This record gives sequence, C-alpha cells and structure tokens, in this order.
Amino acid sequence: MFVGERMSRPVISVSPDTPINDALAMFKKEHIRRAPVIKDGKLVGIVSERDLLNASPSSATTLSVWEMNYLISKVKVKNVMTKKVITVSRDTPIEEAARLMADKKIGGLPVVDGERVVGMITETDLFKVFLELMGARDKGVRVTATIEDKPGELAKITKAIANAGGNFISFGFFAGEDASTKVLTFKVEGIKPNDIKAVLKDVVKKFWDIRQS
Repeated sequence: MFVGERMSRPVISVSPDTPINDALAMFKKEHIRRAPVIKDGKLVGIVSERDLLNASPSSATTLSVWEMNYLISKVKVKNVMTKKVITVSRDTPIEEAARLMADKKIGGLPVVDGERVVGMITETDLFKVFLELMGARDKGVRVTATIEDKPGELAKITKAIANAGGNFISFGFFAGEDASTKVLTFKVEGIKPNDIKAVLKDVVKKFWDIRQS
C-alpha cells in the first residue's frame, strides 16, 4: 500500500500572506488541523492549527479588543509556519510515512509530485488504514497469542485455521516479550473460539485473549 492510495485530496492550502485569523476560520470550516503553505504553485511551508492558536492573543492580555484585533491582523501565516517541510511522494510506502510522522512527532505530511503538492497524508488517514489492517469493522473471532519466532510457525497457524474451516479477516505481527517470540493478533471467521484453541494448541506458546469481536 502506498501513500497515493490513502492521501487526502484535493489539497486545502493557504497563502503565506493569509492572516492567521482567516486561516483559523478556514481550518474550522474545512475540519482540518494543518495545511501546506503554497506561493506561486510551490510549497514554501506548512502550518498547523497549533501554530495559529499559539500566535493568537492570550485571554490574560491587558490590550483592548480593538488593539488586539489590529495587532493580530498584522500576523500572517508566513510568520508562524514551519519552513523546513518534510514531504513524501505518491509511491512512498504507507508504513514509511507512518515512521516519519512518528519519529518526527508530526501529524501530517504533504504529498508532492515534483514541486506540486498533490495531497496530504495525516494521522487520520493512517488510523483508517490501521482499522482495516486489524479488521476492526468486521465481525469474527479475535485472537492474540505468542508464538516462537522461527521459520514455518506462521505457515503452521494459517494451515491449521484453514483446515478447520476458518478464514482470515486480518493478521498482525508484533514484537514479543523477548527476541525468541512474536505476538500475533488476528481475526478469523467460520470457526468457533474453542475450536481455535484446540487446533492451535501445538503451535501457540501462550494465548493472551480469544474473543468474539
């Protein structure tokens, strides 16, 4: 799966000369939390709702409302935006975009094609992918178990489930408690919870949870 398949589009952008109050109003109207800043068709920065709110006056100010409105009207997006923008392309793997966002502690990345911004990939887009990967909207039996981390273990599990008439809805593979194990979380249909435990007893080291979901 690639970024281009899951990015948000069309792109909602702002100009560097947009007053921050106007940008905040647009964010509220469009239900977004960040936007690329574009000038003459080129990406020059990115601005978040937090950037805009941090530039807004505090309720503790001693200025009058007219003074505040005057001063705030002078603050533009270019004064608060981030200029060094991390971007991805349409063909960036979705997990690479997620790694960048996690490592850099950012909530969204512009997707570029050359110098043109063609989309945004955000936390919300990644959450939707995660829901699909884990089969969160599908009914089935959800299993979490620990197995040995060695060749052939996954094949044993999938074969045992298939032989028992089960069909996989989702399958997640995570780090175990130590280097010798892995934790699986998967969801299946066509098989009862008790039957899963029976057919996997020789493969699974420990069952953490089995539930109808």
